[in-house]
Amino acid sequence: MKKIFNLFDLSQKVNYKTEVLSGLTVALALVPEAIAFAMIAGFSPLIGLYAAFTMGLVTSILGGRPGMISGATGAVAVVFVGLIVKLQEMNPGIDAEGILQYVFATVILAGLIQIAAGVLRLGKFIRLVPHSVMFGFVNGLAIIIFTAQFSSFYQKGSTELLQGPAMLVMLGLVLLTMLIIWGLPKLTKAVPSSLVAIIVVSALVIGLNIETTTVADTLKEGETIKGGFPPLTIPSIPFTWETFMLILPYSAIIAGVGMIESLLSLSLIDEITETRGRGNKECVAQGTANIVSGFLSGMGGCAMLGQSLINISSGARARLSGIVASVGLLCFIMFGSGLIERLPMAALVGVMFMVAIGTFEWASLKTFKKMPASDVIVMVLVTLITVITHNLAVAVLIGVVLSALAYSWENAKRIRARKYIDDKGVKHYEIFGPLFFGSVQGFADKFDVLNDPQEVVIDFAESRVADMSAIEALNSVTKRYAKRGKTVHLRHLSKDCRKLLQNAEAIIDVNIMEDPSYKVMINRI
Repeated sequence: MKKIFNLFDLSQKVNYKTEVLSGLTVALALVPEAIAFAMIAGFSPLIGLYAAFTMGLVTSILGGRPGMISGATGAVAVVFVGLIVKLQEMNPGIDAEGILQYVFATVILAGLIQIAAGVLRLGKFIRLVPHSVMFGFVNGLAIIIFTAQFSSFYQKGSTELLQGPAMLVMLGLVLLTMLIIWGLPKLTKAVPSSLVAIIVVSALVIGLNIETTTVADTLKEGETIKGGFPPLTIPSIPFTWETFMLILPYSAIIAGVGMIESLLSLSLIDEITETRGRGNKECVAQGTANIVSGFLSGMGGCAMLGQSLINISSGARARLSGIVASVGLLCFIMFGSGLIERLPMAALVGVMFMVAIGTFEWASLKTFKKMPASDVIVMVLVTLITVITHNLAVAVLIGVVLSALAYSWENAKRIRARKYIDDKGVKHYEIFGPLFFGSVQGFADKFDVLNDPQEVVIDFAESRVADMSAIEALNSVTKRYAKRGKTVHLRHLSKDCRKLLQNAEAIIDVNIMEDPSYKVMINRI
């Protein structure tokens, strides 16, 4: 029984009121997001809402980051657009229900991939994401959250902006929502300011019968968020190798996107709360949630940074808030759809505007003259790619690659050699800087094989052999000296360098020539 209490964080000190109120705030904010992301892929709103419920509940219970919220996301929805196009090309007569069966199967397979990644402890690779990429990721996401709200300022079913009084009412209600969220914490923190703002603005609109855009106006004709408990679905697709190979690429992309977004969100919340989440546990939880989502008629998803920040900024720190948010969302679907559909979009837009403002790393703007130029370029590029493509995973991967290339280029320029001839006529090359694939050409250019004496010492006291390209460079240099009948000694190689050279002996002749007077390949003379 104690283990069960630990699972829900109920054995630890938990502020139940804060957790419950934060969860209800998140549940309200999840509704328009889940609907919008479902519509990106052309699904019914309930497909997105069911995904938000299952993803949120499972990850709140099993996840590695208490307080983080998961649900249906735009990045995952975009992947399904490609799958749907592929299915329609292969089978022009396929209907919406047939497409959903493949979608559910794709989500389940993505979940299995994520569980495998967690079991193999691949979550630790999120540490390879540089800070400049994190800045770009967060800033790009903030801009996406902000601009995604603009659709609420258009007339229903039109690309024309609201006009006259309608626009003024919308702007006024949005500003009122933002003002409450900003000002209430200065008076009291007893209740989440976002929840108070939604309740106050909604009460004004409903009580005074103010005409403005509501949640119902975001739905297509005849659609509703009213539904029952998510129905159990066993994907009805051909269980063949061809089917597996069809959905595998999309499952892999969903798994990758989900893990990157979830682990980056986890890292950011770790930084805000000054605590430490568990990345590999979160991967397993995300995978489990996607599997459950696929079997319960959901479109899958991953961590949602915007909703997570609403939760964290409201004071939630335990799993209970996420559980309340998920159960609350399900209650809205089953029992409160009529009321939720009457909520003014202005209140939800105002909340998300404040989330975007709080998400943006304003401090990053002050680093432009302090950070290296390469980091600034990477940060800006990641932000732009995120905003343009709405694919956070691709933006982060490009940022990591560019940062790695910039780092390699900078280190490649650091290779240098100090040269001198001792009283015995032996020429010494003291190497400085790492020897790796980026610096091998500069390393090779340091040696004057034709004019050097018969004996040469290459000293690595201030360097290290880093990779196979470095071993090949050593092999090439020693061969060049050997052709001239000259002897080369390698000195002061570190233990890991010596191990690397020994491992390469079976495939590369490193040409290490020992000489007792130089005590070759020891740490110090």
